[in-house]
Amino acid sequence: MEDIVLRLSEVQEISGAMVALYDGSDRLRYANRAFRDVYFIDPEETPLWADIMRRNFALSRGTIIRAASFEEWLVSTQARRGKVGFRAFETDLFDGRWLWMTETVDAEGWMLCIASDITSIRATERKVRQDRDFALKVAQTDELTGIPNRRFVLARAEEIIARATAVPANSCGCLAILDLDNFKNINDRFGHAAGDIVLRDFAITIHGMVRRLDSMGRIGGEEFALVLPGACLPDAENIVERMLLQVRQSKPLSIDPAFGYTFSAGIAQARPGDTLDRLYERADKALYRAKLGGRNRICLEGEPRNEPAPAI
Repeated sequence: MEDIVLRLSEVQEISGAMVALYDGSDRLRYANRAFRDVYFIDPEETPLWADIMRRNFALSRGTIIRAASFEEWLVSTQARRGKVGFRAFETDLFDGRWLWMTETVDAEGWMLCIASDITSIRATERKVRQDRDFALKVAQTDELTGIPNRRFVLARAEEIIARATAVPANSCGCLAILDLDNFKNINDRFGHAAGDIVLRDFAITIHGMVRRLDSMGRIGGEEFALVLPGACLPDAENIVERMLLQVRQSKPLSIDPAFGYTFSAGIAQARPGDTLDRLYERADKALYRAKLGGRNRICLEGEPRNEPAPAI
């Protein structure tokens, strides 16, 4: 078996196909020579995917990123990267080549990327497919925050229900509904432009804390959903609690540097035979209890929590 693994590694090193493996935190753990050459990675490097893209964008090499702001593109792209078991798409490079890239993700969040050079395919055909990929991304994206929209994130919630039904004894997965506290007051006090800043700040803050397998999306208004595959209720509570602590520290408004905000959350765990409506309803009822309990807190499905909300 060791001989086979060694031979596979040797063949991949001379292959024209680009092969890379990222761990659950999106750190590069393996890349063959073709992949390293395309993305200018030294043989001993193990950078994060975001750092690979950031430095190549700054030097106008590697993947062409058509965005005015790299950081906004990064948030939008990471919000979809690794959220489904498999996806395939096309991308073009600064050196003129076009790549067909596939991403395969396992249950622990490790991702295998394989890219092939498809430059020889006619440009018109490539353009049609790239336009299709772009239209799909737009259809799944919240325009204001750049993160996934209701359609995308609730599709991920249906996946944790499917897993709970298929493997009832060994499967956890939770849905959290997050709602910004007193958001109408923010709009009334500072104006809708400031409200939009707060929404974007919230999306970026929470997105920066999600795991590879997690998905976050905006449901509408000031309400967001967080899908946590593999997390049982205590795990999900701990994850969202860390997010709440981080949001409490945020000061996003330059017009009022002392301004801070919070959110309330309700969490429910997927059950065998659940429907999306039932799972969402349980999380939403828990959120309602968090709001009634004083906001700035988390409630799980079942009994409400009664501790006072910390001051901000």
